[in-house]
This record gives sequence, structure tokens and C-alpha cells, in this order.
Amino acid sequence: IAFADVTGDSYLLARRGAAATEAELIVFLGVYFMAEAADVLRQPHQTVVLPDLGAGCHLAECADIFTVRDAWDQMTAALPGKRVIPLTYMNSGADLKAFVGAHGGAVCTSGNARKAFEWALAEGDAIFFFPDEHLGRNTGCCLGMAPDDPVVWNPRLADLGGIPPDALADAQVILWKGFCNVHTGFTVRQIEAARAADPAVRVIVHPECPRPVVEAADEDGSTEYIIRRCEELPAGASAVIGTDWNLVNRLRQRHPDKRISCLKEDICPCVTMNRIDLPKLTWCLESLAAGEIVNVVEVDEEMRRQGRLALDRMLALA
Repeated sequence: IAFADVTGDSYLLARRGAAATEAELIVFLGVYFMAEAADVLRQPHQTVVLPDLGAGCHLAECADIFTVRDAWDQMTAALPGKRVIPLTYMNSGADLKAFVGAHGGAVCTSGNARKAFEWALAEGDAIFFFPDEHLGRNTGCCLGMAPDDPVVWNPRLADLGGIPPDALADAQVILWKGFCNVHTGFTVRQIEAARAADPAVRVIVHPECPRPVVEAADEDGSTEYIIRRCEELPAGASAVIGTDWNLVNRLRQRHPDKRISCLKEDICPCVTMNRIDLPKLTWCLESLAAGEIVNVVEVDEEMRRQGRLALDRMLALA
């Protein structure tokens, strides 16, 4: 049995080419969309299980295959002769990964979103990025775009997502109106208060935060980036982190010689991610010990094939 946590994509990539020496169970300690990605990337001798099939993600649920297909049909009809490359964030369902794979697009993470945007703009005339509006805008700004350059497709508005036809025709980046309910809980005022309390503090936020928060921070980066930066800070350094409280709490326990705190200490942690707890893991392992494989995550074969295309394109960018 192999365990993979919420950043288990690194484990999966390491095991991707592993020889099929014996049957292997991957007990995924993360959210459903990552367990689906694990199933897309797994080898034939591997099986993915998730201790709680309800461990989801608010952000991933901001876009579904039906509204994205409708948006795509409207968009491509309104933009004849313009090649739009779809990109989906890793925080999305396997059906959306399969959708972008079938339409020449790719998956990206917060760590390689810039590379994915550069690739897509080289491949086509515009990007359709979903489901995180804020990550998309922040990535566009990394490429020199103004914060208001991307247009935002609102799936609740029937006609072109509320985008004027001329603006849609001119757009290089079309963003989906979706967000992470944890990262949108951080504000510029919180950063100002942190700096007032400690002028030497280093403010690091995740790029799923709104643009004004990213602009006010000292740094922004993926979960992997935040973990690395906390390791690099010298002893005695002070940092406030704008991301999920549980990660920040682990970082402060790992680095007791540094003053690490969450930008909003009373922020509600990601509720769905926290569904994977010790009792559910224990139940899952006891079931496996008794010979019963529970909560198998399995993507249908066609969806796996198209989703694998999108994930392979992402891996090629690395």
C-alpha cells in the first residue's frame, strides 16, 4: 500500500513508469479530483482508493462539464477563425480534464500555470482558462498583462457569459468566474495589519488569492513554493502565509525557530478537504486488511484516455 497526500502528484509522477512487480493500492489522502487524476495516471497494476468519496473542492465544483461545454459552443461560434486553447486547473473534475484533452488543451497546476499559459498562447490565439478566475488573472499579470485585460465568463449569464462580443473578440485570456472560498477570505487590510504589528514580516500568499491581495503581498506562489520559502527563511524570521490554515499550522510546527502564522488565523479551513480524517483512514485500512477494497476511484476508459492527453501535455511542459 502506498500513501499519497494532497500534494501526491509528485508521488504519482515518480511511480508513473514503475514496473508492474505486484499489485499496488494507492490510498489517497486528499481530495476527489486528485484521486481521479491518480486513476488517470495509474499503471494497470495500481488501484486508487479514497477514504471519503465526499472529500471535494469548492473551487473544482465552480465549473461542470455541462456549463463549460455550453460556454465553449457559444465561444467558438462567436469567434470564427480564432483558435482558442482550453486550459483547466488541476482543481477540476476528470471530465473537464478529458474535455481539454479532446480540444487540444492541457492541465496546469498553480506551480506551472505560467508555462501552460505561454504554451497555449504559442499554440493558439487565446486561452479559455477555468475554473479559477484569480489564478488566471494573476498568471496573466506574470506575463505582462494588465489585471483588467482578461475577460471573465460568467456561466450564470446566458449570452456569451456576459462578455460584450467586441471584448470577447479582442481577448487573449478568457477566465471562468470561479474561486476558492478559502483564498478569497484574505484581504489587503489583513496584510496591512500584519505589517503594522511587525514591520519585518514577510507576507507570502497563494495565487488563488484576488489580485489586490497578491499585489500587496511580498511574494506569491504555489503550495510547493510556500513550503520551500518557509524552509529557506533564516531562523528568527517572521512570515504570515495566505493559504489554508492547516498547511500554515504544519509549517509552524515544522519550523519552531521561525514565527510563522496564517494571514487570518480564524479563517475557516477547507471543509471538504478536511473530510479525510483518522477514523475514516482507519476504517479504510481495516477494510483492506479484511480483504475488502472500499471506495475505489475509477474513471471510465474514454475519459481516462482524453484526460491522459491533457495531463501528458502538462508534464511535457516541465
